[in-house]
This record gives sequence, structure tokens and C-alpha cells, in this order.
Amino acid sequence: MRIDKYLWCVRYYKTRNMVTEACKKNHVTVNGHIAKPSKEVFPTDKITFRKDQITQILTVLDIPESRVGAKLVDMYRRNDTSAEAYQHLELLKLSKQHYRKNGTGRPTKKDRRDIDEFGNEIETEEDEDK
Repeated sequence: MRIDKYLWCVRYYKTRNMVTEACKKNHVTVNGHIAKPSKEVFPTDKITFRKDQITQILTVLDIPESRVGAKLVDMYRRNDTSAEAYQHLELLKLSKQHYRKNGTGRPTKKDRRDIDEFGNEIETEEDEDK
């Protein structure tokens, strides 16, 4: 089975086109060699690819006939990605939330005025201290 079809079948990518783009950008390797989208994969092959800032490592256990349900994915692959990689991803998500909460969007005009006022207050306090 082709690498692009395999990664789509085991639900690591939403579309085959996304896998193809990842292969063209050299984000996918099979047994340590950069893989083109048409590269054939066989059981016991090690697939390494970078997705969502994590380097995923898979071992092919079997080749599915077509796209499989999420509950059946473990029959066709073994995930050898380290636990530290997933912890690193969680830390990245938490650090992004620290700066700006999801859904708050861009600052409004009122927010911008408040930010400018706050900056002006700091500047005037520094001038008074001198």
C-alpha cells in the first residue's frame, strides 16, 4: 500500500492530499529514508513523520483494506512515539493559552485605548521619577 494511503487509512491525516503535501515537504520517512507519496509500505516498516510539532514514530503491523474506524487503528499500527513528545505538546498548548485565551479575538477599539492609556501612565510615572 502507498504511504499516503496508509497514513490516511490509519487516520493520522484527514485527507490523502495532506499526506501528499507532507511527503513533498520531506516530513515523512520510511525506515530512515525520505518517502515520496507513492512509496510502498509493508508490515514491520518504521514510519516517522512530523505533525502538530511532534515527531510521530509508527511501526506498521498490517495493511488495512481501506480506511478503518478509530477503534480499529491499533490493529494496523504500533505507536512508538515517546511520552515526552506528547507532554511537550501539552506544554505548548498551555503556554499559548497563557498569552491570550481562545475565542477572545483581536482587541477592540476600547481595549486598544485602554492599552495605550496604560502605556502612557507608565511613561508619565517614569518622567516624574527623574
